[in-house]
Amino acid sequence: MKPTHYNAADLDPLILFADNHLLAINKPAALLTQDSGTGRKNLEDWAREWVRIDKQKSGNVFLHAVHRIDKDVSGIVLFARTSKALARLNQEIRTHACKKIYHAWVHGIPNPATNKLHHALIHKNHRAQISSLHTPDAQEARLHYQTLQTKEKTALLKIDLETGRYHQIRAQLAFIGHPILGDTKYGATPRPQPGIALQHIQLQINHPTQRKPITITIPKTDQIGNKS
Repeated sequence: MKPTHYNAADLDPLILFADNHLLAINKPAALLTQDSGTGRKNLEDWAREWVRIDKQKSGNVFLHAVHRIDKDVSGIVLFARTSKALARLNQEIRTHACKKIYHAWVHGIPNPATNKLHHALIHKNHRAQISSLHTPDAQEARLHYQTLQTKEKTALLKIDLETGRYHQIRAQLAFIGHPILGDTKYGATPRPQPGIALQHIQLQINHPTQRKPITITIPKTDQIGNKS
């Protein structure tokens, strides 16, 4: 397999926040967050090349994803640029001290228009499945959704993610009969656009060194629309 070439300048329009400790990027759909042993193009290696050029580093660059989003999902991915930042941000994620907001276009019009979903999930065969909390390895999954817009038997939802489980949003919305547009793994029909109509649009987190809250948001011009 040929090594992947990364053009650092091409990443510039996707940079949402950058300082000496953090780097936040608007990941396109259909791009891996990390290599994960595949050798395929991924955001973390691309971002590492950006830092190498930006800081004119000749050696290894410290850069690690604080969280991941699925390949088929677009939106905010946060990277730590120092080991201190990584440790502190990992603690924020573990204790749910951060706040993540997503937008999703789904099939059908949810009723009620606003609701809280509370399920148990298990991870099986590269899917999340709704289960009972008494099932071994089941994890509690909670989110709150609000319908923002409807269009031709589809709806745009704002999702406040309370827990961050594997495929959580995708599985929970599909379970209530409203799979995300393009998410064929969870029962939706294919769409012409890459990826699925799910985007991580806002992240609120405490800065690891300044110890004050920061909010990172996707520009409105880049937010997903119903193009299916």
